[in-house]
Amino acid sequence: MQTDSAPSASPKPLGSPSASRSRVENRSGRTSGWPVFLVADLVLVLVFAAIGRASHGESPGGLLLTAWPFLIGALVGWLVCRGSRHPAAVIPTGLSVWLCAEVGGMVLRALTGQGTALPFVVVSIVMLGVLLTGYRLILVLVARVRRRTSPGTTSGPRTAGADARLG
Repeated sequence: MQTDSAPSASPKPLGSPSASRSRVENRSGRTSGWPVFLVADLVLVLVFAAIGRASHGESPGGLLLTAWPFLIGALVGWLVCRGSRHPAAVIPTGLSVWLCAEVGGMVLRALTGQGTALPFVVVSIVMLGVLLTGYRLILVLVARVRRRTSPGTTSGPRTAGADARLG
């Protein structure tokens, strides 16, 4: 086991315990796939705004006008938690991106005269939470199931009870 602070010369295997938190780390310790997660978060914020506009019968033309405060908030969330370190992690990355998108988005909407009615705040908390943490949670769960079911794992003997809990 390496105990010094020098980075590992080889990437961590996908089946390692940290694989569900970060894909493959490169020599700097950063996760090589973090831009995909950043783009996914921004796209999901756009999806949130598009669903909201559609539910109110508004044209898609104003999508960026609706989304920009939440996009800025999500980017702040990435910076606050240094999301490139563990982009797939529900905590801290997903939680930070979600809460910063929500709070930052609402503050920016209030400062620019856009609506911040309580029902909208409640809906945005739920929707952004589901979107920004939900896909990460699914990835973590899938990685755990794969680790438990892949040949050669050292998690111990499998029992019928353990199989029943997975399915």
